[in-house]
Amino acid sequence: MRKIAALLLLSLTCGCKYDVYEEPLVTNYPDNVSKIMTDNCATSGCHNATSKDGAAGLDLSTWDAMFNGTNNGAVTIPYRDDFSTLLYFTNVDSTLGLVVQPTMPANGNPISTADYKVLRDWIKNGAPSKDGAIKFPESATRKKYYVSNQGCDVVSIFDAEKRVVMRMVDVGVNPGATPPESPHNVKITADGKYWVVAFLNSDIVQLYSTLTDQLVKTIPIGNGIAGGWNTITLSKDSKHGYAVDYNGGRVAFVDFDAGTSQTYGPFPSTGAANNLHGSALNATDDTLYVTYQESSKLVKIPIASPADYEDVNLNPLGPDFSSVALKPHEVIFSPDYSKYFVTCQDVNQVRVFDTHTDQLLKVIPVGVYPLEFGMAAAQNLLFVTNMEDTYFPNMRGSVSAIDMVNLTEVKRIIVGWQPHGIAVDPDKNIVIVANRNFTGGPAPHHAASCAGKNGYLSIININTLEKDPYFKPEMSVDPYSVAVKR
Repeated sequence: MRKIAALLLLSLTCGCKYDVYEEPLVTNYPDNVSKIMTDNCATSGCHNATSKDGAAGLDLSTWDAMFNGTNNGAVTIPYRDDFSTLLYFTNVDSTLGLVVQPTMPANGNPISTADYKVLRDWIKNGAPSKDGAIKFPESATRKKYYVSNQGCDVVSIFDAEKRVVMRMVDVGVNPGATPPESPHNVKITADGKYWVVAFLNSDIVQLYSTLTDQLVKTIPIGNGIAGGWNTITLSKDSKHGYAVDYNGGRVAFVDFDAGTSQTYGPFPSTGAANNLHGSALNATDDTLYVTYQESSKLVKIPIASPADYEDVNLNPLGPDFSSVALKPHEVIFSPDYSKYFVTCQDVNQVRVFDTHTDQLLKVIPVGVYPLEFGMAAAQNLLFVTNMEDTYFPNMRGSVSAIDMVNLTEVKRIIVGWQPHGIAVDPDKNIVIVANRNFTGGPAPHHAASCAGKNGYLSIININTLEKDPYFKPEMSVDPYSVAVKR
């Protein structure tokens, strides 16, 4: 039965054969595109409003409906023919773009090369309506989710209301390079004006407008010395960022207004255990906390005098624990900043410390390989991705929900393959999880336009602590971090 269902879901784009016939009503497309859709796609009871549930949820009968996508995400992304799966399944010429089987229309002749080029060029130009409108226009009130895809050097921009990818933005200074620059971490400034990207394989930080999603500024970091700038923490005044160099143990203080940076470190100065990763600013933004991922420590760096840093032992539990490498991945403060939480990936724990004394308050067991945090402050819940929690052969990954008052895990939620990035949308009371899906696991529904296979998003309802079983939109290769623009 699963094989039969999978075959049915392959009918993603154009044409299929069902018993129910519905006269096609193809509207709002430009005339040349409308003819292609009428002749090949919204006919014979296939991709229309009546039969879409049997055709992966895809309705191509109207321009508006097309942008709702399928059960597996968007099929048409304005300006991006390389990420629009509508083209993958209608193409038969590999010189023109990606070719994916089965070729649509199902049970019919493929569309002509000329018609394919019409569709491709139409999407390249934004996939406008008959009246020239572009879907998802600029809007100051649009709620978006940003997902960094480090395998393809793109950031996926997700429309929160339509629950579909609305744009794919190339990032870095050399998109498509091999190896990729790997946008590792994406954050939103506190004022909501910019989204900021840090790269694992590029010595820059980039700022993009959240209104237009256009590049605003590229800022060099590292003082000319190559690093692995994997994460960045943003100040509460939205004017500064603090990028962390995993490879060299350095921190770059970035001034967004001036477009300049200053690099400090390595931390510690001895060079030992200097694989820095997670970071967070304290309540007054005068001290940066950064984890040493390959040890059992973090470092507290005064912003005004970085040389006066202080190391904190995260494993003060006596001789029985002294040899255990906790490998702290991420750090986050409680809403009142009285405590900070640290994921310890090699011991499957979240450790809680008093901010004022750095004393260990609680060890909370969680799932296997805990990594990133998402906080629902209103509910006093902290969510943690456990990337390697294995339940069944095709169930690898969970999210722990932690009560920040009682300091206990209240539930563990199975979310799909290799969850990593996580963020909370407090307006919708949901948790958004990026499933990397980069090794093992089930094959994605859509082919990838760059090397690797697509990952996807999962959603958890904060009120019920249940995963949405009907939500699994694919992003691009290796979706790594998530940020919410309210």
